[in-house]
Amino acid sequence: MKCTVYIATSLDGYIARTDGGIGWLPMPKPGEDDYGYAAFMKTVDAIVMGRNTFELVLTYDEWPYTKPVVVLTSRPGVLPSPLPPGVRTLSGAPDDIIADLERTGAKHLYVDGGVTIQRFLAAGRIDRMIITRIPVLIGSGLPLFGTSTHDVTLRHVQTRSFPNGLVQSEYLVL
Repeated sequence: MKCTVYIATSLDGYIARTDGGIGWLPMPKPGEDDYGYAAFMKTVDAIVMGRNTFELVLTYDEWPYTKPVVVLTSRPGVLPSPLPPGVRTLSGAPDDIIADLERTGAKHLYVDGGVTIQRFLAAGRIDRMIITRIPVLIGSGLPLFGTSTHDVTLRHVQTRSFPNGLVQSEYLVL
């Protein structure tokens, strides 16, 4: 199973404000450059995200995913009901989540959400990271990376810059 992170951070390394807000994050409008997101999504079989990320996505005007979504939560009864089509909940270690999704035929997972990314990275289950840095300093918030018990070595694949100042780097996790 291939697991990829595709995420944006502020220049100071935060994925959201302390309250979870992402108002600082520019969202492309239809017809604008999507920074490779649509092409990336064509390669993905399923999306794994944490509960907080799921609840944030529920605030969007419409449900953005056509791929199966797995929401990781130890309290599924807390989630709004009914769940959007194609959404289910799971709990457990990253290896167990991946084994479950492999049984469905999935071969490439999009892993999203700070805590979820940190858990999968700590378990050695992230293969690739595409990180887009937004040219804004928000000062505090939810970091993409938390503390780690070991070094995580990466190999730089490529970096692209965009006219609006966004810089996107892709890494393989060794």
